[in-house]
Amino acid sequence: MKSIKVIGTGRALPEKVLTNFDLEKMVDTSDQWIVERTGIRERRIADENTATSDLAAVALERACDKAGMKPADLDTIIVATSTPDTVYPATACWLQRRLGIAGSAAFDISAGCSGFLFALEVAANLLVTGTAKKAGVIGAEVMSKVVNWQDRATCVLFGDGAGAAVVVPGNGSSGILASNWGCDGNLAPLLYQPAGGTRMPTSEKTLREMAHTVHMEGNQVFKHAVRAMGNSSVKALQDAGLAAADVKLFIPHQANIRIMEEARVRAGIPPEKMYVVLHKYGNMSAATIPVAIDEAVEEGKLQDGDIILLTAFGTGFTWAAAVLRW
Repeated sequence: MKSIKVIGTGRALPEKVLTNFDLEKMVDTSDQWIVERTGIRERRIADENTATSDLAAVALERACDKAGMKPADLDTIIVATSTPDTVYPATACWLQRRLGIAGSAAFDISAGCSGFLFALEVAANLLVTGTAKKAGVIGAEVMSKVVNWQDRATCVLFGDGAGAAVVVPGNGSSGILASNWGCDGNLAPLLYQPAGGTRMPTSEKTLREMAHTVHMEGNQVFKHAVRAMGNSSVKALQDAGLAAADVKLFIPHQANIRIMEEARVRAGIPPEKMYVVLHKYGNMSAATIPVAIDEAVEEGKLQDGDIILLTAFGTGFTWAAAVLRW
């Protein structure tokens, strides 16, 4: 076990709510179609002046407040995001600037929707080796700024938000019991943002062709996502020496209710143990799991000693699962 303790969580969500009925006025879709195929009813949308680091800052400040500390007390800050403020420097650096702090290690992890679990794994290893003492782990996204709002297949899926956790070394009673993570880069073209990097630099052509927005092969993503989340969950439970019956709460990446249900069934988790916020926020990529964790904590659904199973998939094609004793 990687003995760590989450001592504070927080979330930040834009005020603007975009419902399925709002989307009916924008593209050829319907509330019924979206709900039946995704489970999403509304999502939050950041205004034009809000960047990913702005949401991350609010979430981290709230997490630190619950932990009884200030962001300046952190020695490590890890931001998981697919929608960085800039290509460089890292969004974690802009987050430091936004908070008016300096000195801590600050870097990003780009693992798509699996990003928060990747970041938590890295933070745990830093904490158990003594390299870090107090880490802020954040999943933050402003997906609305990289979505093609004319593409009804993708624009209905995504929302904006941020979730954060303050993590410190544990005393042996809590931590990551087992984890499973990986990537198959051969599947990268299934879900990606084609332009803006060195492979396809920005040009008039890329702007005209909307190549700076989300491109996704939905059917293929669905198939691989179900397999990846289900298999990684089963493997993590096996490595932890636990059964599905030991899990108090199952929090999968909130991308699509059908994917979540399929992964739940594969992992053997009963439906009442799956925690869902998808209907309210849509797919917030790396932010979905930490936002869900914060809401679960707020609702009293997580107590010390509870076993929780987290799992995700994302662009890359990445996957991750972690079994935690809270």
